[in-house]
Amino acid sequence: MLQIGIVGLPNVGKSTLFKALTKKQVDISNYPFTTIDPNIGVVAVPDERLEPLVKMSGSKKIVPTAIEFIDIAGLVKGAAAGEGLGNKFLANIREVDAIAEVVRVFENENIVHVHKKIDPANDIEIIDAELILADLETVGRRAEKAPKGDQKSASEISALKKLKSGLESGILAINIKLDEKEKETARELNLLTNKKFIYVLNVSEAQLKENWSPDENLKKAIGENDFVAMCGTFELLLSESNPEEQQIYLEETGLKESRLDALIKRAYHTLGLITFLTTGEDETRAWTAKIGMPIPQAARAIHTDFEKLFIRAEVINWQELLKIGGWSQAKSLGKMRTVGRDYIIQEGDVVEIKI
Repeated sequence: MLQIGIVGLPNVGKSTLFKALTKKQVDISNYPFTTIDPNIGVVAVPDERLEPLVKMSGSKKIVPTAIEFIDIAGLVKGAAAGEGLGNKFLANIREVDAIAEVVRVFENENIVHVHKKIDPANDIEIIDAELILADLETVGRRAEKAPKGDQKSASEISALKKLKSGLESGILAINIKLDEKEKETARELNLLTNKKFIYVLNVSEAQLKENWSPDENLKKAIGENDFVAMCGTFELLLSESNPEEQQIYLEETGLKESRLDALIKRAYHTLGLITFLTTGEDETRAWTAKIGMPIPQAARAIHTDFEKLFIRAEVINWQELLKIGGWSQAKSLGKMRTVGRDYIIQEGDVVEIKI
């Protein structure tokens, strides 16, 4: 299951965001090998396609695809040198697929900012600096142990030199130019700044209603990364309300959907993922695959043996299937495509795998 680590300085609204997320917690019995710790929330990726497919197939069960959000202890300046929870923070974040960084934009004199001022661009720079320092330490340790003499070690030493030079210049590892072999070394190191980032800009409800957007300084700090502007306290209120109340609150604020739902979707797509579907009487289910993945590889999500035992698959786009009205009707009309091992799975494909 995909893991997104929620990080940020103290008093930026991380706990409020995490509390709102865990109100959306899904039934984890549908996801094998998942253990829920107090700081982990498994939430469904919102998918409007599932309900109509359930109605069409008469499915007994609906299983959306899901993401684990991990609430990681507040980062402070000096964490890389062991300040605050230091190494514990860094160990937790090293395991995640992507990082959701909560950045405080809202003003509230009752909640003291750790640096006594609201400056979101500066907060991002502080966290970037701590992650870079931790990565420099990792690169340094690897350089001390790097073997010398063969072609693989030459590529590794070249990667380590480029990473060290880039990180020392304040460049995140993900933005340092490396060739394919050097990128392998960077992946092996599991560097913190080699992960995808999504910025959660925590605004006030008033700013949300005013359709707030980041200034030039903040845009520069965010760079090309995804961001979502949301109000943590408003999202918590939404998550604790019934559907009718939620609709009223959203209309009052001028939103089409919860910004938390937008964050969950954004996190999914930031990682270069798509959803394919299966549907039948037992269940309608969403599955995760990477963009550009051949169908036998994607089928591993359903069962690990499916890649090896794959013969062919029947595929149809979910909208076309709904329009036709069912799997058997699509077959009789010749609308179902039979595909082989080289077929690349597409967003919204409904599949039946033959093994």
